[in-house]
Amino acid sequence: MKPVNSIAAVAILVGALAGCSADPVGVTETISSSPTGSCTPTGEQIESISFAGVFGSAPEVTFDAPLEILSTQRLVISKGEGRPVVNGDDLVIDYSLYNAASGALIEESGYDELSPTVLSLDTEAPNFVGVSLTAACSTVGSRVAGLIPPLEAFGLDGAPEFGLAAGESLLFVMDIIEVKAPAEPALDQLLGVAEETPEGFPTVEYAETGEPSVTIPEGDVPLEFALATVLTGDGAVVGGGDVVVVHYHGVNWNTGEVFDSSWSRGEPSSFPTGGVIPGFRDGLVDQTVGSRVIIVIPPELGYGPSGGTGDGSIGAEDTIVFVVDILGVQ
Repeated sequence: MKPVNSIAAVAILVGALAGCSADPVGVTETISSSPTGSCTPTGEQIESISFAGVFGSAPEVTFDAPLEILSTQRLVISKGEGRPVVNGDDLVIDYSLYNAASGALIEESGYDELSPTVLSLDTEAPNFVGVSLTAACSTVGSRVAGLIPPLEAFGLDGAPEFGLAAGESLLFVMDIIEVKAPAEPALDQLLGVAEETPEGFPTVEYAETGEPSVTIPEGDVPLEFALATVLTGDGAVVGGGDVVVVHYHGVNWNTGEVFDSSWSRGEPSSFPTGGVIPGFRDGLVDQTVGSRVIIVIPPELGYGPSGGTGDGSIGAEDTIVFVVDILGVQ
């Protein structure tokens, strides 16, 4: 079970991946030209939506559901004063995501220092292109909205596991916070010798490839978050809006069983720090590339709120532990 815990995180990875206000904002603005090509037009359906709230905080959105469209419609709610974004940019964004058929809020990023995620802007992406079509032609500091049909989102089957049934459209509201600087290439493998884990942590041994073997200690199962950095790298610092490239190995403390491992698949994985379970995020943010961390995650910061995992490998009251090699940020 991978630590991704967000529909927007899944969408961004695949692509790369309330009430009326007295002062609603609904500026139907498009920019006439852009390095990314023609701008996605507005439309009757998205213009019927009322938006309130300011950049950097959760929007208040009101519309009469259902809204159905055949191609993405775009609306600039408020225009930022930063530089225009272009294809290939990695955008740091906060977002709110709604089911356009029911009006229900599916999820929002959180609008705090740890909440942003990264969108790689690609208007030619074969999957979930509607999010990029919404961001294109915008400037940094803008709040924009996209009404996205199924074929430019998850496809006709939708994403039922996240409350989006077949044939239902999305409303995606995003704040474009900044454009990330180009990332350094990810490491193939960490260098250096890891320290022994502290008292109370599992014992970890490593193969020459870096693949860990975890032995859970006897005694009570821990119920508090714990973090140990056993190897410190000198690369970039992982931020709240970064997509990290990692090798990871996850073990259920209660059962001693491995529930997932990127090493067993033979290649690292990429995750947005804003779209994973809270304990995994908290173990990575502020660490440096080249580091190895051991993260002990109690149920409330793991899969407890979701009642465990669907495959039964992690129960609602299970503590889990990850060994993570941080190979890069994107």
